[in-house]
Amino acid sequence: MIFAKKKQIDNSSLLKEITGSKKIKRYVSFFIGVFLSAFAFNVFIKPCHLIFGLSGLSIITEEFFGIDPSLVILLGNVILLIASYVFLGKEKTRFTILGSILYPLFVKLTEVFPQYIDLGNTETIVIALCGALLSGIGTGLVFKNNFTTGGTDVLKQILSQYGKMPYSKANIYSEGLIMAAGGFFFGWQSFIYSIITLYTSGMISDRVILGISEYKTLEIITTEEKTIKDFIMETLNRGVTEIEAQGGYTNKRKKVLLCAIPTREYFIATEAIKKIDPEAFVIVIDTYEIQGHKA
Repeated sequence: MIFAKKKQIDNSSLLKEITGSKKIKRYVSFFIGVFLSAFAFNVFIKPCHLIFGLSGLSIITEEFFGIDPSLVILLGNVILLIASYVFLGKEKTRFTILGSILYPLFVKLTEVFPQYIDLGNTETIVIALCGALLSGIGTGLVFKNNFTTGGTDVLKQILSQYGKMPYSKANIYSEGLIMAAGGFFFGWQSFIYSIITLYTSGMISDRVILGISEYKTLEIITTEEKTIKDFIMETLNRGVTEIEAQGGYTNKRKKVLLCAIPTREYFIATEAIKKIDPEAFVIVIDTYEIQGHKA
């Protein structure tokens, strides 16, 4: 009896293949996303003192110490890059390096635009929503292509991973402190508009990424369950639960893999599944909160 030998797949090589696919398109989208985020910061967010993220801290330091915001963002990103390498590892840090350098550079380059765009007596809420729209689209394009622009996103990942808390709660902790500082220095109107801008920007960003939730739950029916399970657990560092099932039509016994991953890893996970088993049946469900530990 002859058994077919299953193809051995190197997870590291698979990850490189996925992130390297459609490279030009991914980088073009990434550059556009970073530009839109920087443009929104200088034209809409900074003039209204909308304080959130590392960019928000740069507005405070410019107002009271006269330090160039792009310099503060760059220095903050370098510190957080080091923290990312120490706490999150080389692979996750690799996709943060370019954005961490490019974003403050674009902030510097786009600081001339407010001279040519006169917002006049436009209501603050309108300016805030315009900033949220462009910033959300920009951030979504960056995340969708498996990059980040650094900043507090690194801090949120560290809090989520080591504090054993949902990403949404880590987001509240990190951004809440920064927005509270903005309210203290610029007044509570700034605080309220910052909340509106951050929330709206996050919703738009999630829409761009292909979802409205921070997590996706995947239900995977495949004949390559061990290979897919190993990729998710070893490369993405996510838990997987195996469920015994039986096909309603074929009556064959099968295993269903159940796992929850952050939306930002959705692209890598689904592309990996396609490459490992093109015939895999995958159900994707929006997930708003995860509690507990890996199964």
